[in-house]
Amino acid sequence: MQPMPHQLMGYDRAITMFSPDGRLLQVEYAKKTVKQGSTAMGISCKDGVLIIADKRIVDKLIIPESVEKIFKIDEHMGATASGILSDARVLIERAQLSAQQHTVTYGTAIDTISIVKDICSLKQICTQSGGLRPFGVSIILAGIDTDGPKIYETDPTGIYFRYKATVIGEGETEIEEIFEKEYKETMTINDALKMAVKALNQVLEKNFHVDRIDAAYIKTEDKKLTSIKPEIIEKVFKEIKKK
Repeated sequence: MQPMPHQLMGYDRAITMFSPDGRLLQVEYAKKTVKQGSTAMGISCKDGVLIIADKRIVDKLIIPESVEKIFKIDEHMGATASGILSDARVLIERAQLSAQQHTVTYGTAIDTISIVKDICSLKQICTQSGGLRPFGVSIILAGIDTDGPKIYETDPTGIYFRYKATVIGEGETEIEEIFEKEYKETMTINDALKMAVKALNQVLEKNFHVDRIDAAYIKTEDKKLTSIKPEIIEKVFKEIKKK
């Protein structure tokens, strides 16, 4: 007799219920949601950090500028996400409030890891509390701390890792392979932008368009989140196409 699938046995009906082989199926479903989300990347460079994301605009009537995929946490810190963006908004607003409270209380900018841990603590609570569901979103946080650039990725389980370069969402596997081959710690923000645009172009192919790209950087010298204008991305894209 064939064993029944875990779904038919009801192991995915509650977040607090482990399957016989030690899995939390609702958490695994949340991870699949992230993989179906639009692409988002974070890259640590010698002169700062770069965040770049695909807005995935599928309706021609949508105004591209109204779609926000990069969020300001503080002057020295930004974030992007993949998955259910309404879930991301709640976590981002929590992070923004934490950053403001830290500055008012201590008179200094909060470090990136403190924000990461706060977000991940809430995510973890939602994996062991009845009546809740996991956050269906992964968030990449990028910041400039006193000891240099930092890139962290958080997943729906509440786990986080620090990366040199990371990608979440659609095309994650393909872009990760490109990063592994081409990433160098000596890269400038401009070099990283070229690598990221090239990777997105390869994954999206005919669907690639400059209006779909949202990008920002924070330089180590001024610690200020700055958006990258579409015309700069267009120029980088044209350079890549020539090669």
